[in-house]
Amino acid sequence: MTSRAPVVGFDLDMTLIDSRPGIHANYLALAERTGTHIDAGLAVTRLGPPLAEELAHWFPADRVPAMGDLFRELYPLHAVAASPEMTGAREAITAVQRAGGRAVVVTAKYEHNARLHLDHLGLEPDELVGGLWAEQKARALREHGAGVYVGDHVGDVRGARTAGALSVAVATGPCAAGELHAAGADVVLSDLTEFPAWLASYLAAGDAAEEPSLA
Repeated sequence: MTSRAPVVGFDLDMTLIDSRPGIHANYLALAERTGTHIDAGLAVTRLGPPLAEELAHWFPADRVPAMGDLFRELYPLHAVAASPEMTGAREAITAVQRAGGRAVVVTAKYEHNARLHLDHLGLEPDELVGGLWAEQKARALREHGAGVYVGDHVGDVRGARTAGALSVAVATGPCAAGELHAAGADVVLSDLTEFPAWLASYLAAGDAAEEPSLA
């Protein structure tokens, strides 16, 4: 075990869970309930930003708040069971905890629904903070002392950099690896299966840097 106890933040949608099938189903349910056309297939290619930004493509501005409430009301029935964990998600959380650290999920998703996903999948981070997007995530990352933040979106990169945390990006969401690099990600991984080895190397390098010189 490393002498340091890392605190690592993780995004949720398209980082720890593949929420596309669940959110797709929920948009279809919302469309049916409201009689409004929603291209659910298009909507799930734009996951990451707050729900209101997507709803504004389909509803007048004065209806967006109410539609957000309805979307969240329908969500447990349609979206939770349909959304699997991302490959490597469980192992990534476990890698942090086995290193003596803490895994903190910081997501733009409504916190109650985010908790339903984690409970359904049996994923057990140490903390969960919902309702924060992009630079807003820095508040929770600082509060919990996170030195690393892992996410799939350029907004996650901005959140990490605002918090002064190392930005580790995974190319499993709407943003390609080149886009994540260009946004300022310090590390870009193909997916979370690469994270445990990266974390071990990162912690070992940090420990080596802290060794007293014998010169």
